[in-house]
Amino acid sequence: MKTEEIIALLPYTEPFLFVNEIEEVTEQYIKGTYIFKEESYFYKGHFKDFPVTPGVILTECMAQIGLVCLGIYLLRDKTSLHTMQVAFTNADVSFLKPVYPNEKVTVISEVDYFRFNKLKCHVKLYNQANELVCQGKLAGVFKV
Repeated sequence: MKTEEIIALLPYTEPFLFVNEIEEVTEQYIKGTYIFKEESYFYKGHFKDFPVTPGVILTECMAQIGLVCLGIYLLRDKTSLHTMQVAFTNADVSFLKPVYPNEKVTVISEVDYFRFNKLKCHVKLYNQANELVCQGKLAGVFKV
């Protein structure tokens, strides 16, 4: 499965799509990127005169790349991927640094387990300087 196909199968669209590119994907690992555009709706008022990407949006970016894209790849042999549904079941994320408007981030995720269509991963998000911004365990269930 090509990385463009994975992105096309995501159940998200703008302005809530936080995946630009999948650089690598295997049965155990995924690496992808996203650029947080300055004009994004969530920067208005977060924070006044000093915009910072909200933690919940960073978590969503981590989940879209590190959980959902990886899950689509792992389920690639299923015939019903176009009607796939995903439920985000758990997030335990620690935040270490801010992400600013127009900053490119890289998400790297490794599978902890995948069985009965439940995927749990250890996900890390890095900024442009390759500094760890946040990390955590994310889990979700896929219905295909």
